[in-house]
Amino acid sequence: MKMNLFRFLPATALLGTLVLTSACDSTPRERQEAVRQEVRELDTLAERAAQKAKTAASRASRWDSASRARNRQPLDTGATSAFTQQLLGTYANIEQLTVENIEPAYTQLLRQTRTLRRQWTQRDWDYATAIYRRLNNRLQQIRLDLRARDELRIRALQAEFVTMETSRDVKDLGKVVAE
Repeated sequence: MKMNLFRFLPATALLGTLVLTSACDSTPRERQEAVRQEVRELDTLAERAAQKAKTAASRASRWDSASRARNRQPLDTGATSAFTQQLLGTYANIEQLTVENIEPAYTQLLRQTRTLRRQWTQRDWDYATAIYRRLNNRLQQIRLDLRARDELRIRALQAEFVTMETSRDVKDLGKVVAE
């Protein structure tokens, strides 16, 4: 009765056995050349990956430089006023906001931001961020009179605004790097 030994070996053991038997059929010089060839292939892959990373880093650096240059440009006061009116509506007079209407102003800002953000350019985000900062400054002025529950809602709205802004930056950076 003849038994088939390979039938009882697991697949990994069978593969290992085949590799060992083929290694036994080659000379050290042949194995050395095979290893050299594999190292050359890995080296080529590493060089390509390094070049892609270098290109992506260069593009990201250019995007960052352009972003910094854009941020150094002053915002147009007329456009800021129009943007403030568009985003805040009846709450556009930020310096006059009180404890009673600061939270609705943030809510209005976020409602408009959610609606318009997909069509905004980076410069539009600059205007929206300037308005957001003005709201935050006003909040600091009246914060001690604000109820904790309102402040908590405002903090959640602030987190959402920052998340949307950062998401846009990451998306734009991703596009630049992928080009």
